[in-house]
Amino acid sequence: MSDSPGKLKLGALVALVVGSMIGGGIFSLPQNMAASAGVGAVLIGWAITAVGMLTLAFVFQTLANRKPDLDGGVYAYAKAGFGDYMGFSSAWGYWISAWLGNVGYFVLLFSTLGYFFPVFGEGNTPAAVIGASVLLWAVHFLVLRGIKEAAFINLVTTVAKVVPLALFALICLFAFKLDVFTADIWAVGTPELGSVMNQVRNMMLVTVWVFIGIEGASIFSSRAEKRSDVGKATVIGFITVLLFLVLVNVLSLGVLTQPELAKLQNPSMAAVLEHVVGHWGAVLISVGLIISLLGALLSWVLLCAEIMFAAAKDHTMPEFLRRENANHVPANALWLTNAMVQIFLVITLFSNSTYLSLIYLATSMILVPYLWSAAYAFLLAWRNETYEQALAERKKDLIIGGIALLYAIWLLYAGGVKYLLLSALLYAPGAILFAKAKREVGQPIFTSVEKLIFAAVVAGALLAAYGLYDGFLTL
Repeated sequence: MSDSPGKLKLGALVALVVGSMIGGGIFSLPQNMAASAGVGAVLIGWAITAVGMLTLAFVFQTLANRKPDLDGGVYAYAKAGFGDYMGFSSAWGYWISAWLGNVGYFVLLFSTLGYFFPVFGEGNTPAAVIGASVLLWAVHFLVLRGIKEAAFINLVTTVAKVVPLALFALICLFAFKLDVFTADIWAVGTPELGSVMNQVRNMMLVTVWVFIGIEGASIFSSRAEKRSDVGKATVIGFITVLLFLVLVNVLSLGVLTQPELAKLQNPSMAAVLEHVVGHWGAVLISVGLIISLLGALLSWVLLCAEIMFAAAKDHTMPEFLRRENANHVPANALWLTNAMVQIFLVITLFSNSTYLSLIYLATSMILVPYLWSAAYAFLLAWRNETYEQALAERKKDLIIGGIALLYAIWLLYAGGVKYLLLSALLYAPGAILFAKAKREVGQPIFTSVEKLIFAAVVAGALLAAYGLYDGFLTL
């Protein structure tokens, strides 16, 4: 069985989860968090995030075990619970989030290389875009050789990227100063950050971004050697990454003060370690980031293609996205994904969009798929579906699903109206592919409820387009 094409063992699935979660976000975390919140709000925010994301991890674990017939994770759950258009929207939103994140990764990767080679500047110079394009298509042709081979390389890069993070945590643990950490816990000296509630809300999109990828194993559920490994990989990956994230963030706040961290250039982990041990620390973190981003790019290229392929397999996406090559790789989905990345890489030449603005937009696109997954898990427990002989489990899953659902709704609120409207602008054009898929199987495009939902999406998209034109919305 393990030799069958594309079958992934537990280690490879855990690496897909960890590899897609540990990308560029953790290396910029000290500055990103300090720019949004003081020490007290950071600790409260991490507590909310840990509980919320842990319940989401359990949601993906529960759904993988209770609905083994549903392949494709976030997409399949939305469709099974809330109909074809919601399923399509989850797949479409997830796909856009994934490749937008890849554009952000390319910008950050070449910005980091700019530390050694000034020609790459902030990652959006002509030289950087040419370099990113060459790398993009190198990854593309590597993935075309086979999912299993690409997943093995991802396993190697995941191990390589964890080493500098562990070294950073160990060194900063010894350099940690309690008086620095407790100097201004509630950021009273930085009134522009606003109230504690405001600080917690502002840091939320950053915390979500660093956890995106938690659903990585469930996306590849159909390629897992053992179905039970999908849930295990999700929880193991989550706990590993949470530990690293909290250590990096909290230990940094005991090395430099919040205002000092807020002023750092990214990758800010490099500057923190340089402050402790000198120049070699910055080089170590920069090299670690380059390896990390290369691994994350590979993970996300795999995830992008797989989500479109899974949706095309059951006619929610058009048929042409269903085609696999001789190595069982969804080739057309891969070509479409990387063509979009290429277009947006060129756009970064003419746009002021920074790594963070790309990341915030990518994060807002994934909030809807997370919301529907949590809602579906809650719905299963509420209806007593698949729980006929397991009353205690049903109560536990009802509570977990309820907390995950509340957390997903809180994230939409924390993201704010701006990103909700910009998301609508990206969701609306997807209906063209949805209509094509429906016509291929001779079905009506929308149900009456879906027509209302689509009308609301179009209204939001028109408002966002006007906002960008008028200037009251910016990317």
